[in-house]
Amino acid sequence: MRRSLLFLPGNSPVMLQNGAVMPADALIMDLEDAVAPDQKDAARLLVTSALRSLDYSQKIIVRINAVDSGHWQQDLSTLVPCGPDAVMTTKSSVEAVKQTAELLTELEQANQIKPGTIGIIALIETALGVEQAYEIATASERVSALFLGAEDLAADLQCERTKQGAEIFYSRSRLVLAARAAGIDAIDTPFTDVQDDEGIITDAELARSLGFSGKAAISPRHLSAINRIFSPQPEAIRSALAVMAALEQGKREGKGAVALDGKMIDAPIAARAAQVLAAAEKLGLLPE
Repeated sequence: MRRSLLFLPGNSPVMLQNGAVMPADALIMDLEDAVAPDQKDAARLLVTSALRSLDYSQKIIVRINAVDSGHWQQDLSTLVPCGPDAVMTTKSSVEAVKQTAELLTELEQANQIKPGTIGIIALIETALGVEQAYEIATASERVSALFLGAEDLAADLQCERTKQGAEIFYSRSRLVLAARAAGIDAIDTPFTDVQDDEGIITDAELARSLGFSGKAAISPRHLSAINRIFSPQPEAIRSALAVMAALEQGKREGKGAVALDGKMIDAPIAARAAQVLAAAEKLGLLPE
């Protein structure tokens, strides 16, 4: 599961080292926005050294430079031998995803890595990206998630980014719909005010209610709230267990329709209960 994804600047040896002990489900080692053009080579070497020398328990994602930057091919050729779990395409488009997937296949074969091992997370941060979200999600079988980049998106939309996020509500919903239609995850944009402990809770709860499977962070301070909000809550687990128990009892008794607390259990309720329990099992939250 990728509930929480923490950005780490690729040119910061301290943060790359500290990342190994952070309670994030995934780490995003950033070679793009966080790194100045004259530091790209050094950042690649730092990230490569970190991946080879440190014992990361989290999923590792490397955010590469855009396909029109002149840096992305070197990013991949340097990092693929280290075996990251995924790469993140920047300002994603259908063509960018396809080009990245093709080069990944070549580099995996050259490094004796099973083709298809390294996934792609498509960063959606332009108006065109939102419009083409489903096409991007299905541009390659490697794509495992769509990721909303709200700051660049707001600039492309020529609107002001606000804490309440009304200006990205449609884009959030559109991205979730596209990701779920494609059968992949949807990851929400970071909450950028690292000092606002109430704000991150409100923002993460909104994202979760819209159907996002996880949320990025730019500060370790936000990880605890994100992990809690994107985990099944105790009451939801108890309710899901009760639904599944009622269905099992109904099956044993040969009932075609089953009710729980006076409400019929239809297929969507059963499916949601199964989803809650599957997530709880992965996180070790089911009662013994």
